[in-house]
Amino acid sequence: MNYHDAREIRPPAERERELLAALPVQIAHARAHAPAFGELLRDVEPLAVTSREALAKLPVIRKSELAALQRRDRPFGGLATVGWGKGCARVFASPGPIYEPEGARKDYWRLARAFYAAGFRAGDLVHNTFSYHFTPAGSMMETAAHALGCTVFPAGVGQTEMQVAAIADLQPDGYAGTPSFLRIILDKADELGVRVASLQKAFVSGEAFPPSQRDALAARGIQAYQAYATADLGLIAYETPARDGLVLDEDVLVEIVYPGTGDPVAPGEVGEVVVTSFSPEYPLIRFGTGDLSAQLPGISPCGRTNMRIKGWLGRADQTTKVKGMFVHPGQVAAVLKRHPELGRGRLVVDNPAQTDRMTLHCEAAAPANELAEAIAASLRELTKLRGEVRFCTPGSLPNDGKLIEDLRSYE
Repeated sequence: MNYHDAREIRPPAERERELLAALPVQIAHARAHAPAFGELLRDVEPLAVTSREALAKLPVIRKSELAALQRRDRPFGGLATVGWGKGCARVFASPGPIYEPEGARKDYWRLARAFYAAGFRAGDLVHNTFSYHFTPAGSMMETAAHALGCTVFPAGVGQTEMQVAAIADLQPDGYAGTPSFLRIILDKADELGVRVASLQKAFVSGEAFPPSQRDALAARGIQAYQAYATADLGLIAYETPARDGLVLDEDVLVEIVYPGTGDPVAPGEVGEVVVTSFSPEYPLIRFGTGDLSAQLPGISPCGRTNMRIKGWLGRADQTTKVKGMFVHPGQVAAVLKRHPELGRGRLVVDNPAQTDRMTLHCEAAAPANELAEAIAASLRELTKLRGEVRFCTPGSLPNDGKLIEDLRSYE
């Protein structure tokens, strides 16, 4: 079979039923065993959350909030159900610092599915160059490879000449790491005149992987595939041989919402990726990643039937400071929501004559002076700053998820 398991090709309606049936159980578990969720979801009846519409009414916990939460309630901000000992095999740190638990379950981060789609199989030797200290990336890859029956060489980062020597000696089947470090290793091998032809596949993550890099590796006989994963959630989505977007993991429920809000966007619109995890150890409910993406229509040509997203399209947190006051995407979204006559909107901040200026560009089919005045009043009320309003034709603003664009120049 060309799939990790039959779940990847089941009817979409069956998958949706299973995810929604698991929601009340996970919410009840988080409320009962994770103190922060106990407080946050205190007034939520878990048995009532059986649809995406009901889920969308719950608050979003954003990654940007984790460091502050963890300072108040160590080590995991009251969002985890485990502590030291049973259920928590390791703890890692990401910049912030933000601390993440790793459960003791096999393939805790669920990356084996993505490894399989990238061509890795039992009996392969994987040259893993992700870091093994502080951040979880090395362990994320190793536990996935082990779940597939692979052997792992824990290369870690740096020491390029030693990396080349190990590849030449051990003849690994595949590479795991960032695409840029793979390129560095290949260039060093060329410089040293060392053959590393055993590398025929690669699993890359952690940075952008444009088609030009993919094609350059393919020209050297290396088929490389990328995945979208985080230290908090594990696997979110992964690339398949179809090379057509990223297919969602089977064990997460993903929403795309307007940046700064919890309101889902229309299918195809760019918004923030919000994920509900079904991890018993770290049951993140409506976790805002801060990343922008968009849903792709239909199912993947590879036959996997889960929803697909375009991949990483930028950051959702476009908060900026204007005249000494912070302006948030959620405030701009709230202005647009007040006026249903509007389509997309974007707050453009510039500084002619070195003075900050805000202009809300709004799509409107029937613009009028009265509407402009009402929008300006809403903008002033919600941001505490004065701004201009400029109308544009429906469909003219780009579908890129930006609610705030900072064009200021300080030259």
